[in-house]
Amino acid sequence: MRTVGAALAALSFVGVAALAGCSGEGSGDGVSQNAPATSSPSASPSPSPSPASGWNPKPGSIAAVGDSITRGFDACSVLADCPEVSWATGSDSLVRSLAVRLLGPAKAVDRSWNHAVSGARMAQLPEQMALAAKERPELVTVMMGANDACRDSVRLMTPVADFRASFEASMRQLRAGAPKAQVYVSSVPDLKRLWSTGRLDEGAKQIWSLGICRSMLAEADDLGPAAVARRDAVQERVVAYNRVLRDVCAKDRHCRYDGGAVFGFRFTGAQLSPWDWFHPSRDGQARLAEIAYRNITAAQPPA
Repeated sequence: MRTVGAALAALSFVGVAALAGCSGEGSGDGVSQNAPATSSPSASPSPSPSPASGWNPKPGSIAAVGDSITRGFDACSVLADCPEVSWATGSDSLVRSLAVRLLGPAKAVDRSWNHAVSGARMAQLPEQMALAAKERPELVTVMMGANDACRDSVRLMTPVADFRASFEASMRQLRAGAPKAQVYVSSVPDLKRLWSTGRLDEGAKQIWSLGICRSMLAEADDLGPAAVARRDAVQERVVAYNRVLRDVCAKDRHCRYDGGAVFGFRFTGAQLSPWDWFHPSRDGQARLAEIAYRNITAAQPPA
């Protein structure tokens, strides 16, 4: 059962800006799961081009960069990071993070690093990549972009050109310090899928009404033309971001894009935080770990 009353009280006291990063720098951040809300051809990113041969499916060390999803925000307690359940580098036995799956529980402790920051947007990724490069990891995981679309209004979303420039700068930062590190890039979650799933739950709508991701989740029951156009604009921006991630990654021979796997994941309420109906729960984190492990260990990149 969702602890809606406790969540509302805590969020009201602390302030919504600390929750999801939908307004202002460095506050909470993006979403966590996804699947296309429409069948339009433009709603799903194209497959990632095949990279050059030489991909190592068993890297010996991992550095993670990204936002609150990778920090495990709101997965263990309200308004708090919980990196131990991170899909990328966590130690939780129920999640079985990517690091645990690839390295084993013992080595994961010493050979994985989490440089993600809750509330971060793509403009902050170059700094995180520079930190990751210092670890000289064999693999870097990237999950970033939900906060760029999840803003107080459509007008405040990060322009696609700026998103591209920041991601390209991030890859340059990494290559300056770790030229041979492999990079696994997760697609941005489908925020419209989040809305269409959560709007059926009264508790979710109560929590969202406090100001979480207004560009997509504001007035969740409003199906008027203006609200529909607003949500479609956010959806189109997320699809454009994923094209950027795919295209920039394709130019780097050591980079593998997830082929839209996270964007296309059809999550349920069980995979969402009971405190905000927005970030991944432990189960959601485990699903993200499964997706990443499957794509990283595959002989060929995802189609």
